[in-house]
Amino acid sequence: MCDEDIWRDQIAALGADFDVFCPGFLDHSSIEDMAQDVLDRAPPTFSLCGHSMGARVALEIVRRAPERVERLALLDTGFHPAKPGEANSRDSLLRIAFSEGMASLAARWLPPMLAHHRVADTRLMERLTAMVARANPCIYRRQINALLHRPNAHKALGAITCPTAVIVGKLDTWSPPAQHEELAASIPNAYLTVIDDSGHMSPVEQPEAVTEALKTWMTTSAASEDAAAV
Repeated sequence: MCDEDIWRDQIAALGADFDVFCPGFLDHSSIEDMAQDVLDRAPPTFSLCGHSMGARVALEIVRRAPERVERLALLDTGFHPAKPGEANSRDSLLRIAFSEGMASLAARWLPPMLAHHRVADTRLMERLTAMVARANPCIYRRQINALLHRPNAHKALGAITCPTAVIVGKLDTWSPPAQHEELAASIPNAYLTVIDDSGHMSPVEQPEAVTEALKTWMTTSAASEDAAAV
Protein backbone atom coordinates (compact mmCIF):
# COMPACT_ATOMS: atom_id res chain seq x y z
CA MET A 1 0.00 0.00 0.00
CA CYS A 2 3.00 2.29 -0.24
CA ASP A 3 2.75 4.78 -3.08
CA GLU A 4 5.13 7.39 -4.44
CA ASP A 5 4.89 9.40 -1.22
CA ILE A 6 7.07 6.85 0.59
CA TRP A 7 9.94 8.11 -1.63
CA ARG A 8 9.03 11.80 -1.47
CA ASP A 9 12.27 12.97 0.14
CA GLN A 10 14.48 10.73 -1.96
CA ILE A 11 12.78 11.74 -5.21
CA ALA A 12 13.30 15.41 -4.37
CA ALA A 13 16.98 14.87 -3.59
CA LEU A 14 17.89 12.51 -6.44
CA GLY A 15 15.69 14.32 -8.95
CA ALA A 16 18.13 17.21 -9.11
CA ASP A 17 20.72 14.99 -10.78
CA PHE A 18 18.85 11.98 -12.15
CA ASP A 19 15.69 11.17 -14.07
CA VAL A 20 13.65 9.46 -11.34
CA PHE A 21 10.66 7.27 -12.21
CA CYS A 22 8.43 5.74 -9.52
CA PRO A 23 5.97 3.15 -10.87
CA GLY A 24 2.86 2.07 -9.01
CA PHE A 25 1.45 -1.43 -8.60
CA LEU A 26 -2.23 -0.77 -7.94
CA ASP A 27 -3.61 -2.85 -10.80
CA HIS A 28 -1.51 -6.01 -10.51
CA SER A 29 -1.97 -9.12 -8.38
CA SER A 30 1.40 -10.85 -8.89
CA ILE A 31 5.05 -9.94 -8.40
CA GLU A 32 5.74 -11.19 -11.92
CA ASP A 33 3.18 -8.84 -13.51
CA MET A 34 4.49 -5.93 -11.48
CA ALA A 35 8.03 -6.62 -12.65
CA GLN A 36 7.01 -6.88 -16.28
CA ASP A 37 5.07 -3.62 -16.06
CA VAL A 38 8.19 -1.82 -14.83
CA LEU A 39 10.29 -3.35 -17.61
CA ASP A 40 7.73 -2.27 -20.19
CA ARG A 41 7.90 1.35 -19.02
CA ALA A 42 11.53 1.76 -17.95
CA PRO A 43 14.46 3.01 -20.08
CA PRO A 44 16.70 0.46 -21.83
CA THR A 45 19.11 0.56 -18.87
CA PHE A 46 18.52 1.98 -15.42
CA SER A 47 19.36 1.85 -11.73
CA LEU A 48 16.69 0.07 -9.71
CA CYS A 49 15.67 0.66 -6.10
CA GLY A 50 12.86 -1.06 -4.22
CA HIS A 51 11.47 -0.96 -0.68
CA SER A 52 9.64 -3.85 1.02
CA MET A 53 7.33 -5.46 -1.57
CA GLY A 54 8.89 -3.17 -4.17
CA ALA A 55 12.26 -4.75 -3.49
CA ARG A 56 10.78 -8.17 -4.17
CA VAL A 57 9.57 -6.75 -7.48
CA ALA A 58 13.09 -5.41 -8.08
CA LEU A 59 14.56 -8.87 -7.54
CA GLU A 60 12.16 -10.29 -10.14
CA ILE A 61 13.09 -7.49 -12.55
CA VAL A 62 16.80 -8.18 -12.29
CA ARG A 63 16.15 -11.91 -12.65
CA ARG A 64 14.22 -11.30 -15.87
CA ALA A 65 16.44 -8.64 -17.41
CA PRO A 66 19.85 -8.51 -15.70
CA GLU A 67 21.41 -6.77 -18.69
CA ARG A 68 19.14 -3.74 -18.18
CA VAL A 69 19.83 -3.15 -14.47
CA GLU A 70 23.03 -1.20 -13.80
CA ARG A 71 22.65 -0.90 -10.04
CA LEU A 72 20.30 -2.47 -7.54
CA ALA A 73 19.21 -1.21 -4.10
CA LEU A 74 17.04 -3.33 -1.80
CA LEU A 75 15.50 -1.74 1.30
CA ASP A 76 13.74 -3.40 4.26
CA THR A 77 12.71 -6.52 2.41
CA GLY A 78 12.91 -10.29 2.18
CA PHE A 79 13.63 -12.95 -0.40
CA HIS A 80 12.02 -16.17 0.84
CA PRO A 81 8.61 -17.53 -0.25
CA ALA A 82 5.54 -17.27 1.98
CA LYS A 83 5.92 -18.77 5.44
CA PRO A 84 3.52 -21.20 7.14
CA GLY A 85 0.69 -19.25 8.73
CA GLU A 86 1.42 -16.08 6.76
CA ALA A 87 -1.83 -16.36 4.78
CA ASN A 88 -3.89 -16.37 7.99
CA SER A 89 -2.23 -13.28 9.43
CA ARG A 90 -2.58 -11.36 6.18
CA ASP A 91 -6.20 -12.48 5.79
CA SER A 92 -7.06 -11.07 9.21
CA LEU A 93 -5.79 -7.66 8.10
CA LEU A 94 -7.71 -7.94 4.85
CA ARG A 95 -10.92 -8.58 6.77
CA ILE A 96 -10.33 -5.37 8.71
CA ALA A 97 -9.88 -3.44 5.46
CA PHE A 98 -13.19 -4.68 4.07
CA SER A 99 -15.24 -4.55 7.28
CA GLU A 100 -13.86 -1.46 9.02
CA GLY A 101 -12.13 0.56 6.33
CA MET A 102 -8.61 1.57 5.41
CA ALA A 103 -8.09 3.91 8.36
CA SER A 104 -8.76 1.04 10.76
CA LEU A 105 -6.39 -1.13 8.77
CA ALA A 106 -3.71 1.55 9.01
CA ALA A 107 -4.15 1.73 12.79
CA ARG A 108 -3.49 -2.01 13.03
CA TRP A 109 -0.92 -2.43 10.26
CA LEU A 110 1.36 0.57 10.66
CA PRO A 111 2.62 0.46 14.29
CA PRO A 112 4.53 -2.85 13.95
CA MET A 113 6.17 -1.46 10.81
CA LEU A 114 7.78 1.44 12.63
CA ALA A 115 10.38 1.86 15.31
CA HIS A 116 8.34 1.73 18.52
CA HIS A 117 8.77 5.39 19.48
CA ARG A 118 7.74 6.58 15.99
CA VAL A 119 4.12 5.68 16.73
CA ALA A 120 3.95 8.81 18.90
CA ASP A 121 5.05 10.99 15.97
CA THR A 122 1.66 12.42 15.00
CA ARG A 123 2.82 14.02 11.77
CA LEU A 124 4.47 10.81 10.54
CA MET A 125 1.47 8.67 11.47
CA GLU A 126 -0.92 11.05 9.73
CA ARG A 127 1.20 10.97 6.59
CA LEU A 128 1.37 7.17 6.50
CA THR A 129 -2.30 6.76 7.40
CA ALA A 130 -3.26 9.08 4.55
CA MET A 131 -1.14 6.97 2.20
CA VAL A 132 -2.94 3.78 3.25
CA ALA A 133 -6.30 5.52 2.91
CA ARG A 134 -5.51 6.46 -0.70
CA ALA A 135 -5.66 2.75 -1.49
CA ASN A 136 -8.74 0.57 -1.07
CA PRO A 137 -9.49 -2.98 0.08
CA CYS A 138 -9.45 -4.35 -3.46
CA ILE A 139 -5.97 -2.98 -4.07
CA TYR A 140 -4.86 -4.43 -0.76
CA ARG A 141 -6.31 -7.83 -1.69
CA ARG A 142 -4.39 -7.83 -4.97
CA GLN A 143 -1.13 -6.95 -3.22
CA ILE A 144 -1.66 -9.63 -0.56
CA ASN A 145 -2.22 -12.16 -3.34
CA ALA A 146 1.04 -11.04 -4.93
CA LEU A 147 2.93 -11.47 -1.69
CA LEU A 148 1.43 -14.85 -0.79
CA HIS A 149 2.33 -16.22 -4.23
CA ARG A 150 5.67 -14.46 -4.49
CA PRO A 151 8.52 -16.29 -6.21
CA ASN A 152 11.37 -17.73 -4.19
CA ALA A 153 14.07 -15.17 -4.96
CA HIS A 154 16.76 -16.84 -2.88
CA LYS A 155 17.97 -19.19 -5.59
CA ALA A 156 18.57 -16.32 -8.04
CA LEU A 157 20.59 -14.06 -5.73
CA GLY A 158 23.96 -15.53 -6.66
CA ALA A 159 23.40 -14.63 -10.31
CA ILE A 160 23.09 -10.89 -9.62
CA THR A 161 26.21 -9.20 -10.98
CA CYS A 162 25.44 -5.48 -10.74
CA PRO A 163 26.59 -3.42 -7.74
CA THR A 164 23.93 -3.85 -5.05
CA ALA A 165 23.13 -1.81 -1.95
CA VAL A 166 21.22 -3.60 0.81
CA ILE A 167 19.71 -1.09 3.24
CA VAL A 168 17.71 -1.79 6.41
CA GLY A 169 16.46 0.03 9.46
CA LYS A 170 18.27 -1.13 12.58
CA LEU A 171 14.94 -1.44 14.42
CA ASP A 172 13.08 -3.17 11.60
CA THR A 173 11.35 -6.13 13.26
CA TRP A 174 9.27 -6.97 10.17
CA SER A 175 12.35 -7.59 7.97
CA PRO A 176 15.19 -7.59 10.53
CA PRO A 177 18.84 -6.68 9.92
CA ALA A 178 19.95 -10.32 10.24
CA GLN A 179 17.83 -11.15 7.22
CA HIS A 180 19.58 -8.40 5.28
CA GLU A 181 22.97 -9.65 6.34
CA GLU A 182 22.05 -12.97 4.72
CA LEU A 183 20.71 -11.14 1.67
CA ALA A 184 23.90 -9.10 1.21
CA ALA A 185 26.08 -12.16 1.71
CA SER A 186 24.15 -14.01 -1.01
CA ILE A 187 24.72 -11.36 -3.72
CA PRO A 188 28.29 -11.20 -5.09
CA ASN A 189 28.67 -7.41 -5.34
CA ALA A 190 26.48 -6.32 -2.44
CA TYR A 191 27.18 -4.17 0.60
CA LEU A 192 25.01 -3.61 3.67
CA THR A 193 23.98 -0.27 5.18
CA VAL A 194 22.10 -0.25 8.50
CA ILE A 195 20.04 2.89 9.20
CA ASP A 196 20.06 3.79 12.88
CA ASP A 197 16.85 4.62 14.75
CA SER A 198 14.57 3.30 12.01
CA GLY A 199 12.06 0.53 11.59
CA HIS A 200 10.64 -0.96 8.39
CA MET A 201 9.62 2.37 6.87
CA SER A 202 13.15 3.72 6.65
CA PRO A 203 12.57 6.13 3.71
CA VAL A 204 10.15 8.15 5.86
CA GLU A 205 11.48 7.37 9.34
CA GLN A 206 15.03 8.44 8.51
CA PRO A 207 14.72 10.19 5.14
CA GLU A 208 18.05 12.01 5.25
CA ALA A 209 20.04 8.89 6.09
CA VAL A 210 18.32 6.87 3.37
CA THR A 211 18.83 9.68 0.87
CA GLU A 212 22.54 9.81 1.65
CA ALA A 213 22.80 6.03 1.28
CA LEU A 214 21.11 6.23 -2.12
CA LYS A 215 23.29 9.14 -3.23
CA THR A 216 26.34 7.06 -2.41
CA TRP A 217 24.80 4.14 -4.28
CA MET A 218 24.14 6.27 -7.36
CA THR A 219 27.53 7.97 -7.44
CA THR A 220 30.02 5.27 -6.51
CA SER A 221 28.70 2.14 -8.24
CA ALA A 222 29.93 1.30 -11.72
CA ALA A 223 27.37 2.73 -14.13
CA SER A 224 27.05 5.72 -16.38
CA GLU A 225 23.37 6.24 -17.26
CA ASP A 226 21.34 8.92 -15.53
CA ALA A 227 18.04 7.08 -15.03
CA ALA A 228 16.91 5.83 -11.63
CA ALA A 229 13.75 3.87 -10.86
CA VAL A 230 12.61 3.79 -7.23
